[in-house]
Amino acid sequence: MNDPQGALDLSAVEVLFDFNSERDSGESNILDVGWTQRLDEKLRCWLQSERGDTFRTQREALHEIGTAALDFFLQSSVTGPPLAWDSADRLFPRGIATDAAKLKRVRRRLIQDLCIDGESVYHLITNVELFCLAKHFLNFPPLFTPDTPPRLRWARVAVNFWHQKFLSENVSSLQDSIYQDLEELEESLGRDHPRTRACRLVQRATIHTQHGFDQKARDDLRRATSETGFEFQLTGRLGKRTKYQEKDLSQLVVLAKSADGVNGQSSLHAPEETVRSVIRSLGDTNDASKPEALDLNDDTLLEAIAFSKLNSDSASFDEHGVPPSLASLDPSKQPTLQAIDSIILLAYASSITNTSPADGLTREETLPYATRVLQGSSTNWQVYSQALLLRSRIEGYKSRTVERGVLQLQALVDQVIIETTPRTSNNPSIEVSYDSGTSSFLPRPKPSESAPASERLQYIHQLASPTRWELEAELASRWISLGGIRTALEIYERLQMWAEVALCWAANDREDKAKSIIRRQLYRAALEIETEYEETPSFNDEEASIDSFTVERDSPPADASRLFCILGDLEGNPSMYNRAWEVSNSRYARAQRSLGKYYFDQGDMRRSEEAYASSLKVNALNQNTWFSLGCIRLQLEEWNGAVDAFGRAIQIEDTDAETWSNLAAALLQLPSNSTVHSAEENVPVRIFSDDEELTGVKKDSPIHIRSAFTALKRAAALKRDSHRIWSNLLNVAVRLSPPPYTDIILAQTRLIELLAKTKGEQSIDIEIMEGLVAHFIAITPVSGGTMSESDGIGRKRGFENMLVELVEQRVVPLITTSRRLYLLMAKYHLHLKEPYAALQAYEKAWRVALNRLDTTSENTKEHWNEAVDATVELVDAYESLGERRREGGAEGQLVAKDWMFKSRSAIRGILGRGRETWEESDGWRTLQDKLDDLKA
Repeated sequence: MNDPQGALDLSAVEVLFDFNSERDSGESNILDVGWTQRLDEKLRCWLQSERGDTFRTQREALHEIGTAALDFFLQSSVTGPPLAWDSADRLFPRGIATDAAKLKRVRRRLIQDLCIDGESVYHLITNVELFCLAKHFLNFPPLFTPDTPPRLRWARVAVNFWHQKFLSENVSSLQDSIYQDLEELEESLGRDHPRTRACRLVQRATIHTQHGFDQKARDDLRRATSETGFEFQLTGRLGKRTKYQEKDLSQLVVLAKSADGVNGQSSLHAPEETVRSVIRSLGDTNDASKPEALDLNDDTLLEAIAFSKLNSDSASFDEHGVPPSLASLDPSKQPTLQAIDSIILLAYASSITNTSPADGLTREETLPYATRVLQGSSTNWQVYSQALLLRSRIEGYKSRTVERGVLQLQALVDQVIIETTPRTSNNPSIEVSYDSGTSSFLPRPKPSESAPASERLQYIHQLASPTRWELEAELASRWISLGGIRTALEIYERLQMWAEVALCWAANDREDKAKSIIRRQLYRAALEIETEYEETPSFNDEEASIDSFTVERDSPPADASRLFCILGDLEGNPSMYNRAWEVSNSRYARAQRSLGKYYFDQGDMRRSEEAYASSLKVNALNQNTWFSLGCIRLQLEEWNGAVDAFGRAIQIEDTDAETWSNLAAALLQLPSNSTVHSAEENVPVRIFSDDEELTGVKKDSPIHIRSAFTALKRAAALKRDSHRIWSNLLNVAVRLSPPPYTDIILAQTRLIELLAKTKGEQSIDIEIMEGLVAHFIAITPVSGGTMSESDGIGRKRGFENMLVELVEQRVVPLITTSRRLYLLMAKYHLHLKEPYAALQAYEKAWRVALNRLDTTSENTKEHWNEAVDATVELVDAYESLGERRREGGAEGQLVAKDWMFKSRSAIRGILGRGRETWEESDGWRTLQDKLDDLKA
C-alpha cells in the first residue's frame, strides 16, 4: 500500500461499498434499513467463500480496513491534519453522498446506532461513517475464532475503548467486552517485543484510568517502565519559584531518564508491520515541530523553577529512594525522553488526578509530571499537546496561573479546530472552513511547523486525546468556572450541546429558560410542522409559551433520555424519568437513579430501593449506585442486602472510606451465625476473600464483628480526619475477644488529636482507658524502683510503650473536671511506683469533688457523698504515700512529710462546708471518725 488511502482501495472495499452498481435499490436500502445493516449483509455474503487461507486473507483485509478507518477517523476528529478526501464519497452511494438531506439522514441513523444503554454520543461527530465502519469490521463476530491473532483483538479493544470515551457515561456492556478481550490478551503480552509490550501496557493503563481502576493503571505503568528501562522519581530539590525569592526552598520535581536518552521517537510495534506503521512511514517526521507553549508572563512567578546548582557539598545529602543515575541529573537540564516514556509520565499524572481531582496537594503532585514532559523537549507532536493540556487543567485552579491555563486551552482548541477542519467539506455538520476564515488565538502554523498524521497517530491509543468537541466543551466549562457564562453559552450553542446550554441557564437561576430549551428539543407546538430528520427544531418563536410545547417529537434527538432526565430535575417531575426509561427501551441507568433519588427525597424508601436496583440491572459497575442502595437498605433495616450492596461497591472502588464505614455498620447488625446472600442473585457473598485480610483479628469473636472491625480499619486509613469513623472503630475493637489493644490505643489517640480542641477531656473514653490501664497493670509487673529505673518498660516497643505515651502525652494534659480520670491516673502511677505523681492525682480528684460541691446551687446528697468519698481516699493516700521516697527528688526527700497536717486540713475543710446541711449524715460521721483517728 503505497497510497495512504490504499487501505480503502482494496478489492474488498470495491465489493463491499459498490452500492452504485445497485442503482436505486442500494440507496433505498440504506435509507430504509440503515447503512450498517446493509453493510452487514454485504459482509456476510462476501465471507461465504471457502475457509482456510481464503478466510485468513479476508480476515486480514477486514482488519486492515477497520484499522485504517479508525486511524482516518481519529485523524479527522482528534489529531489532524484534515483528510484530503471525503469519506462520504468513498463509503456511500453517489445519490446519498451528493444529497445533503439524505447524507444527514444516514449519519443521524449512524449516530443513533452508536448509542448504547441510553447513553448517547455527540450528535455532530465528523466523518462518523469512518468510525462506524471500524466499529463494525473490528467487532464482526465471524472474525474472532480461537486462532485469531492478538493484534485483531487489540484493534477491537481500541475501537471499543474509543466508543466508550464518546459516550456520556461508561456503560457496562462495552466495559465487559473490553476487559474480556484484555483478559484473553494477557498471555500474548509475554510473547511481544519489549517495546510493543510497553506500549500495550500503557494502552491498558489508559483504559483502566478511563474506568476508574487507578491502582491497576499504576501497576501496568510500573510494568511498562521496567520494559523500556525508563527511570523516574518524584522528589524535591532546592530552588526558587518566584522572582523575589532570596532563599532556596525545596521544590517538587520529576527526575527522569530514558534507557538510551537520545531518540525521542520509538516504534510502536517494533517487530511487526501494521497498517499504521505503513501510514507513518509515508511522511517524514519533523522532530522540531511541536505546538505553541504560552509563556506565563507573571510579575511574581518565574517561567520555570530556578533550581540551585549541585556542588560537591549539596550533592552529598541523602535523597531517600532516588537512584544514583537520577540523583546526578540537573533538574533544569534533563535529557530528552523517548515518546513512550513521556506518555508514561502523563499517564501517571492522570491516574493520580483521577483519584482526587479537587485536592490541592494532588494538583501540586501532578504538575511536575507535565512540566518534565514539556521541559524535556518531547519530540512527538501529540505527546507535547497532551502535556500542554494537562498543565492547563492543573493551572486552572491558581490565581496566578489561571490566565495562562485558559489561554493555553484556547490555543489548543484553535489548533485542533484548524487541524481537523477540511479546506472544503460537504459535511453538513461543519459550518466553518478554511476558505471562510477560521479565527485562531495564535497564527496558523506553516506546513513546516506542523507534524504529519503519522507522528500524531503514533501513540494515539496510549494518549487517548480528547476529540475536538470534547476540547471545546472543556473550554466552555473552564469559562464557566471563571464566570464567563456568555462565552461558555456561545461555545455550547455553536456545538449544539443543548443539555449543557440548559444547565448553564439553570445554574444562573434561569430555570424557565433552561426548561424552554429542553422542551424545544423534546416537544413541538401543536401547530408546528416537524421535519422527520431535522437536527434542530424549526420552530424558533421565542415569545411562545413553554406550555405550548406539548406534542412529543416523532424523531427525538439521540440524547433524548438524558434530556428527559434533565427536564425531570428542573421540573421535579418523576414522570420524565419514567419517560427517559421508556425512550431508552429500559436501558438508561441514570433514569432509574434519578427516580431513586426522587423517591428518597420524598421518604419513599421502598420505591427508591426498587429504582436503584433497576438501575443496577443495566449498569452493575456504578459504585455510587451500589452505595446509595446500601444506604437505603440500612434505613429499611435490611442488613443482609445492605452488606451485599456495600460489598459490591467496594469491589468496584475500594478507596471510599464511607463505603467501608457503612459496610461495618451493616455487618454489626447481622445475627452472629448468619450468611450474607446477594439480594439480586441469592448466592452467598464474601466481603473478604480470605482470612488473611482480617489482619490482627483473633477468631474467637463472631465473624461479622471481625469483618466490621477490619472494614473500619480500612475506612480510618482512608479518611483519617473523620472522628466518627475512629469512634466506631474504637467501640467495635473493644467488642472483640481478646481486644486488639494496640488498635484501641491508636484509635483513642487519633480521637484525642481530632477532638481535643473542641471537646477537651470528653474526647477520652473513660471506660476504655480503664480497661487499657488494667491490662497494662496485668502484663507489666514492676519489680522495683520507678518505671524509668525498672527493666526497660519505657523502652519496649508495643502496647506498653504506646500506652505510656497515650497517658502521659495525650490524656494527662486534657484532664480538668473528671475525678474518675484523676483516680485512674493515680492507679496508673501507683503501679509504676511513682507515689508523688499518684498523690498529686488524688489531690486533683479531691479538688474536683470539692469544686462540684461548692458550685452546685443545691448541694444534693450525691455531691456530698462524692466529696466525702474523695476526702477519705485522699486521707488514705496521704497516710500510705506520704512517707515514701519521692521519685525524681533529692536523696531522702519524702513525698509529703506533712501528710498528717494536710489530712486534718482536708477533713476540716469538708466538715466546715457541710456543717449546716449534713451535720447529722453518715458522711459527716465518717469524716469525724477519720479526723479522730488522725488525732489519736
